Amino acid sequence: MPAKMTVDVKESSMDEHKALGVMRTMVDGGQLTDPESARGKLLQTAAHLFRNKGFERTTVRDLASAVGIQSGSIFHHFKSKDEILRAVMEETIHYNTAMMRASLEEASTVRERVLALIRCELQSIMGGSGEAMAVLVYEWRSLSAEGQAHVLALRDVYEQIWLQVLGEAKAAGYIRGDVFITRRFLTGALSWTTTWFRAQGSLTLEELAEEALLMVLKSD
Repeated sequence: MPAKMTVDVKESSMDEHKALGVMRTMVDGGQLTDPESARGKLLQTAAHLFRNKGFERTTVRDLASAVGIQSGSIFHHFKSKDEILRAVMEETIHYNTAMMRASLEEASTVRERVLALIRCELQSIMGGSGEAMAVLVYEWRSLSAEGQAHVLALRDVYEQIWLQVLGEAKAAGYIRGDVFITRRFLTGALSWTTTWFRAQGSLTLEELAEEALLMVLKSD
């Protein structure tokens, strides 16, 4: 079964409350599809199938069968399979960008701000949006040129938030090297955690984020 865009079981109740609040605000504002709606369930199923079967190998019939509807019913929500792929990617970036901004509002120090972004990115990879995030990475070339340009613009907004906060850390003396390169290294390290981190293990997501922070920033 595809995972809903929900928070991970190891997140704190405060984080869960925040995530649900962000989601509800975005749904109410028309920026995100309600995950409980027919369209929302279709997007979740699409993310699951695109991640596990691949975009090219997933047919409209596969999507319809997994959701439990007729193939033609899909086109009441989307014009094509390509449009579904683009929606999966766009909504994932919108949601995770909003989560980052909400987390930064609660962080007062530079270290807290960097930690907030690390936690958000780990949660986006490990949590309910993990399959959609993987689709964003691995099915990028399946988008049309127009779709790639639009998704890239959204991704740039996401990355600029990271670069701004890492720039603050550098200005405060916590980072010695180039901010852009630091971000590239961090992107790879956080993404790779999916190959070895186990939610049922002894290390929590919060503890993992703290470990990552120690590697990125110099101590006071």
